[in-house]
Amino acid sequence: MTSVDDDIEPEAVAKWLLNAGRRIGTPGELLSALCERLIRQGLPLDRASLHISTLHPQVRGSRFLWQSGSGQQAEVHYGRLDTAVDAAYRTSPLFAVHQTGRPVRRRLEGAAAVDFPILAELRAEGISDYLAVPLVFSSGPLQVATWSSRRPGGFHESDIAQIEGFLPELAAAIESHEQRRMLRTLLETYLGRQAGQRVLNGTILRGDGETIAAALWYCDLRDFTVMSDAMPRDQVIALLNDYFECMAGPVHENGGEVLKFIGDALLAIFPIVDDLDRDRACRIALAAAEAALADLRRLNVRRRGMGQRELEVGIGLHMGAVMYGNIGAPDRLDFTVIGPAVNLVTRIEELCPTLGEALLTSSRFASPCGSKLKSRGRHHLKGIAVPQEIFGLPSAAQS
Repeated sequence: MTSVDDDIEPEAVAKWLLNAGRRIGTPGELLSALCERLIRQGLPLDRASLHISTLHPQVRGSRFLWQSGSGQQAEVHYGRLDTAVDAAYRTSPLFAVHQTGRPVRRRLEGAAAVDFPILAELRAEGISDYLAVPLVFSSGPLQVATWSSRRPGGFHESDIAQIEGFLPELAAAIESHEQRRMLRTLLETYLGRQAGQRVLNGTILRGDGETIAAALWYCDLRDFTVMSDAMPRDQVIALLNDYFECMAGPVHENGGEVLKFIGDALLAIFPIVDDLDRDRACRIALAAAEAALADLRRLNVRRRGMGQRELEVGIGLHMGAVMYGNIGAPDRLDFTVIGPAVNLVTRIEELCPTLGEALLTSSRFASPCGSKLKSRGRHHLKGIAVPQEIFGLPSAAQS
């Protein structure tokens, strides 16, 4: 007979969920800890899962699965455009719970017919009883938890009552986790990964910030105004998304931070930790820029195949000190970088069409990159008092 942990009473589970449970790192870890407690309490539990919809630009929802004896939980994220997941969901007990708001329970022993494909799979694995229940968040969305047993005869009615007894507290604990995750996701999506984390850590007052050294990236799409005037709105948005994916992807892959999209322009930084880190930051920023140009060339191949105009970009790179922090009105702030170095990198990018180059850099940026970049001479830049020596890629590297 399963031993019962004397200090775990049914009402103690609910109390634990609202205290220690909601402070556990992830919903999957919370589910594992909860299931282990329930087993010690005598519940014949062999499988449990949480199915949580989420506010995320790429992920529609997540499943957290616990199974007895596995020693760990599995976590799966469902993309927004996954038709296979859609089809499986519509023939599952989860769909029924979402549609009715009521639990779904099925005993799976013997040859009884099953009305959901997943139940046949669970019966083949030895599951004797299955229960899917709604978890109601205070903000409105309905989530689902499932509980399964292999015990002959399945759950007793007292077991079902025990599970139903702590569902409000479980929903509250999971909602707490989801709200923290959602807040972090939204801040990272709209501010950037590092900036979002800084705001989450409390850097929220106007003027909060610090001076940092960074490799700076500024890019701009050529002739965007002309193209957008001649295109339907949806095509303009699709064009910008394709273009920004080419630019922002390599920035993130190389450890950079996209700070903002300004119309068809993008501002990013590659923070420099110390003087010894300067060369690394400049080299990875250059590698990211070359990767972005390669991605744009591949995009243009597809656009040519569809009879669409090719896209041209100018990328400016510089290295210097910037003020990194909150700027704006008391009730509307922007977390960004400002300073002479930002002004200079935008002026360098503006020189790209004049020199017929896709990428130009300052001499300060070019120096750590060795002989990779070639001088394009000294040039007067708007608003910059001293003429600047400008560098670019060898011609073959841009074609």
